[in-house]
Amino acid sequence: MASNSRILLCLSCIFSFFLVRTSAISEAEVLLHFKNSINDPLDALSDWSNITAIHHCNWTGVSCTNGVPLAVTSLTLQSLNLSGEISVSVCKLANLAHLNLADNFFNLPIPLHLSECVSLETLNLSTNLIWGTIPGQISQFKSLKVLDFSSNHIEGKIPESIGSLQQLRVFNMGSNLLSGSDPIVFGNLTELEVLDLSQNPFLITEMPVGIGKLSKLEKLLLQNSGFYGEIPDFFKGLKSLKILDLSRNNLTGKIPQVRSILLPELLSFDVSQNKLFGTFPSGICEAKGLVSLSLHTNFLNGSIRSDSISECMTLERFEVQNNGFSGDFPSCLWSLPKIKLIRAENNRFTGEIPDSISESARLEQVQIDNNRFTSKFPRGLGKVRSLYRFSASLNGLYGELPPNFCDSPVMSIINLSHNHLSGRIPEVRKCKKLVSLSLADNGFSSEIPESLSELPVLTYLDLSCNNLKGSIPQNLENLKLALFNVSFNQLSGRVPLSLISGLPASFLQGNPELCGPGLPSSCSNDKGTSKRFGLSKFTVAIISLGLASAPLIFGLGFYLVYRSYRPKFESCSWRSVFFYPLRVTELDLIMLMDEKAANGKTGGAFGRVYDVTLPSGELIAVKKIPTMSIHSWKSLKSEMKILAKIRHKNIVKILGFCQSDDSILLIYEYLPERSLGDLFGKPDFDVPWSVRLKIAIGVAQGLAYLHQDYVPHLLHRNLKSKNILLDKDFEPKLTDFSLDRIVGDNAFHSTISSESADSCYLAPEYGYTKRTTEQSDTYSFGVILLELLTGRPADQLKESMEPSLDVVKWVRRKINITNGALKVLDSKIMSTSSQQQMMGALEIALRCTSVVPEKRPSMWEIVKTLQCLDSRTTLSVQEINISGCIESDSV
Repeated sequence: MASNSRILLCLSCIFSFFLVRTSAISEAEVLLHFKNSINDPLDALSDWSNITAIHHCNWTGVSCTNGVPLAVTSLTLQSLNLSGEISVSVCKLANLAHLNLADNFFNLPIPLHLSECVSLETLNLSTNLIWGTIPGQISQFKSLKVLDFSSNHIEGKIPESIGSLQQLRVFNMGSNLLSGSDPIVFGNLTELEVLDLSQNPFLITEMPVGIGKLSKLEKLLLQNSGFYGEIPDFFKGLKSLKILDLSRNNLTGKIPQVRSILLPELLSFDVSQNKLFGTFPSGICEAKGLVSLSLHTNFLNGSIRSDSISECMTLERFEVQNNGFSGDFPSCLWSLPKIKLIRAENNRFTGEIPDSISESARLEQVQIDNNRFTSKFPRGLGKVRSLYRFSASLNGLYGELPPNFCDSPVMSIINLSHNHLSGRIPEVRKCKKLVSLSLADNGFSSEIPESLSELPVLTYLDLSCNNLKGSIPQNLENLKLALFNVSFNQLSGRVPLSLISGLPASFLQGNPELCGPGLPSSCSNDKGTSKRFGLSKFTVAIISLGLASAPLIFGLGFYLVYRSYRPKFESCSWRSVFFYPLRVTELDLIMLMDEKAANGKTGGAFGRVYDVTLPSGELIAVKKIPTMSIHSWKSLKSEMKILAKIRHKNIVKILGFCQSDDSILLIYEYLPERSLGDLFGKPDFDVPWSVRLKIAIGVAQGLAYLHQDYVPHLLHRNLKSKNILLDKDFEPKLTDFSLDRIVGDNAFHSTISSESADSCYLAPEYGYTKRTTEQSDTYSFGVILLELLTGRPADQLKESMEPSLDVVKWVRRKINITNGALKVLDSKIMSTSSQQQMMGALEIALRCTSVVPEKRPSMWEIVKTLQCLDSRTTLSVQEINISGCIESDSV
């Protein structure tokens, strides 16, 4: 019996060995078959081989169970530059539960065949080139718990069948091109924990009410899409919600009242940059776990109850700027133990800043400018060691500054201008990282502290419009100041020479007792100075003449800079609104906008463009437009909000703007590449047709969005290749759109006409109607499409002794004379494979540039036709009736 037992045990061991070995061979072969369908340019899967001794469970990205037999449960092949096909063979891995192919280059529709993977729970194809619509058969993925298709090119509606995936916990379709209305079946996904439909600019719909049934939902991310209408009162059912982001949409109405009993787990609540109005929803902050509250840039008004904040002990970010809130500011906010950011500028808050602010041990930034705070400066502020910015200009702060007002070792920006502070300016020695100090327009009556010269990085110093006395400290000239403003005080004595002529912006006027070269009063001890240094009278005279003439040489420049900087009492103060969190002031921008930053860009007749590197290292583009019409601050802000809400991948983002009496600064996102217009006409312009077609489709999509999808509908009005910027992947972005809303209609038309009476981008009818329409934008697009097809710039085309022709006339004349459209296409890039696409695009361009506006197609028709060309379902050459297109438009 013992012998038989040993024999059976040995047979069992042998059987188990062969079972494991057979299973291993089988799964290894499946993986190798899967690998054969993939392009692996970096050879990231080099260890996937039977030749090596490495077990397949140790191959790159492969994970297996720990039991016997071993079985593949997960493939994680993220960020490996893979492309090609996703073979269904992977579904032969019977235990495969997780497939992650994110951040690669798979260019194909949603692979429905993966529904054959019966054990699959996670499918992550985010950040690829997945395209097409979501098919109704998506319901075949019965076992899926995580479905992530974010950051692709998926378009169309979300099918109703998605509601059958009742085990789904994560549904992420962010950063795609979804459109249409949301299905009501979201309410069926009762296990859902994350719903992300953010960054879908074509998703123009009301918010789905069915979301209120998702009691397990923790994250609801709908920001930066096209949602409109009121926020549904669905919070009662979202008992697990932690993060809510509805920002940057077109939501209107009031925010539903929310109580802590409804959202006990809430951490972040963001409805910023919408069109909401009404009073602050007092119950939101009763959620004890709330970390971030963002309501800025809406139309909210009323007061904020202090008791609604008091329970929110975990709150880290409080942002309610650019609204219409009034009443006392919630005093308990100043002493919350975890608060880091308080932004409430541009409201009508009243109240005091208590000394209990010292209890906010993590506070980093406070911006409460342009309110109605009436308070002494809190002594407790100097005890907050983490504070790097305190900005409270345009309020009613009064009394003296405490000696410790700048004791934070990381303090960088202090702005207390336009208040009622008085007394001495304390010595400042501890805030060695202070960059900007503005105490302008107060009642300080002391001398300028000597200790300011000990701050090594102090760059902006504005002490104007006070009652300061005494002399200017000599050691201030050791600082690398970009702005030094002590105008309109009672200062006296000699001004250090470098503070007169060595600064880009130096303001000394309004101090009659100051003296020095170039100032109205020369110093009385000049003779003593000449004797002390042994200089002759003649030498002194020559030096004095040189020093006196230097300010005259730079006088005009100083005057122009001064006009941009002169303080509020001269009715030329700057006002600004930032739609994104930029760490910059108006003075930062102006000082950084020098000739070097202009980089040769003129920005056309509407102003100059500057590439600006902010102190934080962030790059932005700033367009400076001279004020062309009387635009009130309120009306300009309203127009800018309309333009800043535009969110589309082919339209440049507006990050903010500033306004003075003299000019408007438009702040755009920075794009590293040059404009499309910079490429045309160059001998080395050999961009392949596939890239040019991509540019054309992107421009058409941006225009179509302005014309039809964005509310209110907008026109570009100034479309030309110079106003199309390209990113590093040649993705186009429209800029300089709808400038008529900023400079005024009359000024816009006057500028366009003066820039070029016969601009080749302007539709023919503009010459006599002086009106721009969707059809005129279409004409401009047609000109750009002809530039892409011919490789030539739009204007000044000359051949032999012929007169100059713009690209439209040149193309039509060529076609009529030679009776052949192929002659106009760019021969450098045309090939057998691209010829039909280029001919199809030429037919579109000719229709767009028809002299009869009614014959021009809409931009959405153009988008669909170009996309059809791109998918290679093109017309044959015989089907393209070129002569018919230009029959009535021949030159």
